[in-house]
Amino acid sequence: MKRVLGAGLLAVLLAFGFNAKSSSAADLGVPSGVYMNDPAHTYVAFSYTHMGFSHPILRFNTTAATLNFNADHPEQSKLDVKIDAKSIDGGTPTFDEHLNSDRFFDTAKFSEITFKATSIKVTGAMTGTVTGDLTIKGVTKPVTLNVTLNKAGPNPMSKAPSMGFSATGMLKRSDWGMGAFAPNVSDDVKLMIEAEFHAKAK
Repeated sequence: MKRVLGAGLLAVLLAFGFNAKSSSAADLGVPSGVYMNDPAHTYVAFSYTHMGFSHPILRFNTTAATLNFNADHPEQSKLDVKIDAKSIDGGTPTFDEHLNSDRFFDTAKFSEITFKATSIKVTGAMTGTVTGDLTIKGVTKPVTLNVTLNKAGPNPMSKAPSMGFSATGMLKRSDWGMGAFAPNVSDDVKLMIEAEFHAKAK
């Protein structure tokens, strides 16, 4: 169940298929610039199969993401994500301790999970893919996320340029040295990310 970590990341997830925007981004009222994720509206979660009985959903509670957005050429945007590995939330203190152990995330030695986008492709008016390097426990592997732009424009409250994305991806936890208990606990992990970005104040 802990393998889910690998997924995080994501995005972890996000992170974050922010670049899945179309060339009409500027028309949506979102200018080029630096955007930061909103911690209160960022969710990096993952799911796996537990002995065939259930599909647990776990999440990381602390994620910091920076998006350097290019409105004219979204594919040239840059995304960097950092996740506090110790913020893994399995629902109970006992399970969290298990997830933090050296059998899984080994957070005593590897306290941070990172994702750096290396390729962004626009596939539709509001969809795209983001491929990047996901590093967990010192191991770096490529991960591709399918991204949907939910909305772009001024935030109704702050009036700041904002964007919201949904992203999903698949990975194998064993690729990051967390393959324990397979196949009873599935090696395949589904990553699920929801993230809102707001323009950084100048």
